[in-house]
Amino acid sequence: MKVLKGTFKAANALVTPRKILVVLQFTFAITLIICTIIVSQQIDYARNRDTGYERGSLVFHFMTGDIEKKYELIRQDLLSSGAAVAVCKTSSPLTESYSDTLGFQWEGKDPGDKTDFNFFCSDQHLAKTTGIQLVKGRDFDLRQYPTDSTAMMLNESAVKAMHFKEPIGQIVREDNTAYHVVGVIKDFIMQSPYEPIRPMVVIGAKGWFSVINFKLPANALTSASLKKAEAIFKRYNPDYPFEYRFADAEYAQKFDDEQRIGTLAGLFAALTVFISCLGLFGLATYMAENRIKEIGVRKVLGASVAGIAALLSKDFLKLVLLSFVVAAPVAWLAMHSWLKDYTYRVEIRWWVFAMAALLSMGVALLTVSYQAVKAGLANPAKSLRSE
Repeated sequence: MKVLKGTFKAANALVTPRKILVVLQFTFAITLIICTIIVSQQIDYARNRDTGYERGSLVFHFMTGDIEKKYELIRQDLLSSGAAVAVCKTSSPLTESYSDTLGFQWEGKDPGDKTDFNFFCSDQHLAKTTGIQLVKGRDFDLRQYPTDSTAMMLNESAVKAMHFKEPIGQIVREDNTAYHVVGVIKDFIMQSPYEPIRPMVVIGAKGWFSVINFKLPANALTSASLKKAEAIFKRYNPDYPFEYRFADAEYAQKFDDEQRIGTLAGLFAALTVFISCLGLFGLATYMAENRIKEIGVRKVLGASVAGIAALLSKDFLKLVLLSFVVAAPVAWLAMHSWLKDYTYRVEIRWWVFAMAALLSMGVALLTVSYQAVKAGLANPAKSLRSE
């Protein structure tokens, strides 16, 4: 009768265009869910890495106008006014590397050694101002040690690269200048938080400078300290604005690209899940309508609402499970390829895939449960009524 009426539809066929579309939609959704979780993990993994210095209270200002010429006056006023508890000048902010070199020579250096060192300059009190930890020796102190203009500090990676058993007192040359090593500082992150820390040399006041750094007092309001600092900078450098920057804000910008990727992946995942649920809801409605007489017979024979809901839902869970089987390897390959660009990276854990599977199945169950329960509650007398 249905064939003659032209209304025959293979509602329970194994493969239908509707099912294929639902599987494709959920494949995209699950792939994006897995990618979003892994990108978020990678950002958190790098963000929680110890930077090696106290960036929260560290403020820096580029040496515009007369700041470099009047640096000593500015430094003294910042300290005496209570706007800062420590001040130093450096060749770059601690969050960036402006210079590197292959040109250092030291006793015992292998002629084939091509180690590229980050090149950083500081006048004095670098550790006190920034919170960088001294492992051996001391910081620069021009008042107590006038020869510290040609002093040098090495980070731990540089000590390893130079193969120094006892670095303090070693002479390191560059061109016609001989630097004497006075201290070793703990490795700190200057460049990418996703990469290993490179060997670094820090030279004294003989270097070049572009930044003044000052540490805000912990027992005073930040706004009050910055207001004092602004008055001092305006006094000695009136032609230029007071454009300070917080080290922690500059450091946070290192995560912008990854944060953007994570946000886009999350938005697309949410949109894809929503579209997938619309498709799943439509398929559930369609299948429930086509099986309305079957459901009526089952109810007459004693089937419960929960049993009928389970009967309808399991078909959709199979589709979602199939989507996961397709999506899991695709997501793994995509994230494995993306993470290869980072030396310091998170591992892809199995539970990420398990979470994505459970989440997608939960969403699918919530989507189809309305139609499944509605079909189970329908009056069998109406569904079995003769046409």
